[in-house]
Amino acid sequence: MNYLKKPSWQLDEKEITPKELFDKRRSFIKLGAASIVSSTAIVEALAKENLPIKNLKYNEAVNNNLELNTYEQITSYNNFYEFTTSKERVKYMAHTLDTNGWRITIDGLIDKKIEIDFDDLIKKFTLHERIYRFRCVEGWSMVVPWVGIKLSDFIKYANPNSKAKYIRFETLFDDDIFPDQANMLFPAVEYPYVEGLRMDEAMNNLSILAVGLYGSSMPKQNGAPIRLIVPWKYGFKSIKSIAKISFVEKEPLNTWQKSNPKEYGFYANVNPNVDHPRWSQKRERVLGKFFKQKTLMFNGYEKEVAHLYKGMDLTKYF
Repeated sequence: MNYLKKPSWQLDEKEITPKELFDKRRSFIKLGAASIVSSTAIVEALAKENLPIKNLKYNEAVNNNLELNTYEQITSYNNFYEFTTSKERVKYMAHTLDTNGWRITIDGLIDKKIEIDFDDLIKKFTLHERIYRFRCVEGWSMVVPWVGIKLSDFIKYANPNSKAKYIRFETLFDDDIFPDQANMLFPAVEYPYVEGLRMDEAMNNLSILAVGLYGSSMPKQNGAPIRLIVPWKYGFKSIKSIAKISFVEKEPLNTWQKSNPKEYGFYANVNPNVDHPRWSQKRERVLGKFFKQKTLMFNGYEKEVAHLYKGMDLTKYF
């Protein structure tokens, strides 16, 4: 008899929070959107937790015992400097982000430049739910049930040639949408926001292009309509509102590395043994929790990604 072996990053589900609601949510997913109307208990539970109605069709990942942050927490505490440096104000300002007709440019070391509508793009792929830890370089963290495309599947679709060693991502530049991009004198960072991955990092099974969370489309304050998620790296690597993806030969200069190379490196791997110059990285504050917890090497994904950095001095390549 053959058994399916689950990936090592997936754990047994034991203490999903809120447990009762999450169980009902899974029942709702199985039954379909129409059935929720007839279930008062589920409607009340969804309303209580301010959860969105599921509108994405995806293959659900094996359940795990990571304690989920609530939808309200995940969507109310965000770094999105294009709007503001205030994490709490982003959700009130993100209404200006118009994702209708969103187009993504794919270029660089590929046979032919591609310009594609976001809605058309995601129709080409199977969506997956991935419950991941998310660790900010500032020392806070959360657990998010992302829905997205495997980045490796996207790369196969783009079909870069053998000269492509890195993949470069760029956030939309539109100063009518993003207030800080219109701030010519003292912007928070240099725009457009840029991030990058080495090709083997991008091809790793954990890397995804997220298009939603909690089963629904990506909230604007969380980087709608599409963002990068690389869970073993600090959150600033997970670039939001992607409008351009390029395959390149040389290492891209990412925004925060360009802004302050002594504090932010290209790799940005979560490493409790390497402190930020202005604070410790040994512990983190999970949103909603009073006490801090220990930060795990590679954010708990060491088994899946440590081999990518074999022989590298991780205090130098931070």
